[in-house]
Amino acid sequence: MRAAALRLRRLAWSLLWLAVLVVLLAWACGQPFMASARMLWDISRAPPPLALPVPVQGVRARQIADTFGAPRGTDRTHQGVDIFAKRGTPVVSATRGLVVSVREGGLGGRQVWVLGPGRERHYYAHLDDWAAALATGQVVQPGHVLGFVGTTGNARGTPPHLHYGIYGRDGAHDPLPLFKAGAIR
Repeated sequence: MRAAALRLRRLAWSLLWLAVLVVLLAWACGQPFMASARMLWDISRAPPPLALPVPVQGVRARQIADTFGAPRGTDRTHQGVDIFAKRGTPVVSATRGLVVSVREGGLGGRQVWVLGPGRERHYYAHLDDWAAALATGQVVQPGHVLGFVGTTGNARGTPPHLHYGIYGRDGAHDPLPLFKAGAIR
């Protein structure tokens, strides 16, 4: 009888600690410091978008030339689209997601990478500058300013533009059909 009472008491304490842990986790999940983790969970379960807005303010899908797959030199192809606009025009996130890189270098110059729904990576390159306080790990929504149209990287000497690319599990795919689908909505 005494052993059964002891087991029952241990079970009650274990259940109490489990309940405290569940309440603590529920509280923590709603806190701002968990925003990145919540977004990562959300986008990892969501399908890739079927339509997107053009990520340069004031530019419409019909103004963008379809240059995806065009030759670039002798050893590579264009893995995105170039969206021409006046230098300094705001570049906005086309999707909700998580900023996974804010860096400068290589062909893209100043660039931002956003991990979006379906675990697709959205690439914003040749930026003149980044938005103030933009940082890796930041949660963004469509329309959130990431930077400004420019000519950094291998775009020096060309008209200002944003190079925008989308990379999924199977590599790069053409964003222009998604912009056109977004214009219909």
